[in-house]
Amino acid sequence: MAGRGFWIVFEGGDGVGKSTQIDALLAWLRAGGAGSAEVVTTREPGGTPLGVELRQAVMHGDHVAPRAEALLYAADRAHHIATLVRPALDRGAIVVQDRYLDSSIVYQGGARGLGDMVEQISLWATEGAVPDLTVVLDMEPRADRLERELDRVERETSEHAARMREGFLVLAARAPERYAVVDAARPVADVAADVRVAVAAAMAKAVAS
Repeated sequence: MAGRGFWIVFEGGDGVGKSTQIDALLAWLRAGGAGSAEVVTTREPGGTPLGVELRQAVMHGDHVAPRAEALLYAADRAHHIATLVRPALDRGAIVVQDRYLDSSIVYQGGARGLGDMVEQISLWATEGAVPDLTVVLDMEPRADRLERELDRVERETSEHAARMREGFLVLAARAPERYAVVDAARPVADVAADVRVAVAAAMAKAVAS
């Protein structure tokens, strides 16, 4: 994405440890890994006040028709990029985000069967915004890793976990220059170390280009 900052997104199935790895990366960035740059953290859905309302409606409410759900996510994404992500990048911040476009492509587009239109709608909504680096935390789906009460979307995605895992890997293979696939089935510290290496290399490449 054009701008002076750097945008990192974490993707992967439920239970792969995204929250843990995001926290570890944030600690490293704020301890000097980001230099003097501001570090901003956010998520989708729920990164803005509007997103919080949409998250509650989509993830914790009753059944939502698949096309309506995809459009709600796209609306949240458009507002999120315009009001939070793009301004942060324009002022030189490093943005670390939990989920973005790939989750919609894999879930609404793939598991929900809505096809390529999901990606097209989201790219239109965000004026083509794509992260500088997407970290895919990859591991064999394991229901026992979900030790909390699941929301509506998590319950449904767990039924398609293997298909969604494959979807993330396909997307990463399509644009390897802006993806890092990290084996998440290892000790937390080992995963965090690989994430730091991938982020540091991508940031160095961006500075040099």
